[in-house]
Amino acid sequence: MQFPSPVSIQWVADLIKAEIIGNTNGQATGINEIHKVEPGDLVFVDHPKYYAKCIQSAASFIIINTKNVTVPEGKALLVVENPFEAYSAIVKHFRPFEPATKMISDSAVVDASTVVYPNVFVGHHVTIGKNCIIHSGAQILDHCVIGDNVIIQSGTVIGSDAFYYNTKKDREVWYKRMISCGRVVIEDNVEIGANCTIDRGVSHDTVIGNGTKMDNLIHIGHDTVVGKNCLFAAQVGIAGATTIEDGVILWGQVGVSKTLTIGKNAVVYAQSGVPASLEGGKNYFGSPVDEASTKIKEIVWVKRIPELWAKVMGK
Repeated sequence: MQFPSPVSIQWVADLIKAEIIGNTNGQATGINEIHKVEPGDLVFVDHPKYYAKCIQSAASFIIINTKNVTVPEGKALLVVENPFEAYSAIVKHFRPFEPATKMISDSAVVDASTVVYPNVFVGHHVTIGKNCIIHSGAQILDHCVIGDNVIIQSGTVIGSDAFYYNTKKDREVWYKRMISCGRVVIEDNVEIGANCTIDRGVSHDTVIGNGTKMDNLIHIGHDTVVGKNCLFAAQVGIAGATTIEDGVILWGQVGVSKTLTIGKNAVVYAQSGVPASLEGGKNYFGSPVDEASTKIKEIVWVKRIPELWAKVMGK
């Protein structure tokens, strides 16, 4: 999430009651979780396992619960007892909860050429472009951006909260939800089927690229970036912070794990499971996936096992 304008790191420290170590004159431009950080961002870390990763990331300011680390030149640590709570306080300040009071918020901007059917919910600060069709029962939640010529079918939810939790098993409530302050950005010429769910980013954007088409009952996880002209069949599920490059086809019930990349123009056949990144321009099948030609040969040989066994035992 980018702040409306840069804020001094001293102001941030005062807000969360932190001690600053390092660059005390810096200006923070936003707040992000570790998979999406950019220069100028704040990020938080509360476990020694991830101290180095956060400190050496692109983030300029690290909310942390120790002083016993080296601060790179130009960066600053904001030392607090509970970094997660400090992170949440910053998000709540810049993106406070606004309850809805009507079906289409007064702060939403919907182009006059767009058709919004009855019983559509459009949240605060939503933007919807030209010549869109939003069917009855669809929900477009706060801060989401819809481009031009987009079709959204009934029952689809755009901008639901990320499935993303701070986990600590030494407290009564093990999983505490991170407040989702990111957006969903739907680019031009996208079609989204019925009863799909597209989660907003935890702190950045979930993006659906120009020309992509989605069938019914598809889930897109937080901070995922889908490229241009992709095609997803029914019941595809994609986990968070994943990159799907241009022209990828995912057939029915494909499951894709988190924080990986599927390369340009890859095709994944139905009911496959994708646990790791895939090279573009190839066909894949199976769970876990392999190149389709290899996997099909494996299946043929597996089916021949009883025949081969009978021959061996016959000897």
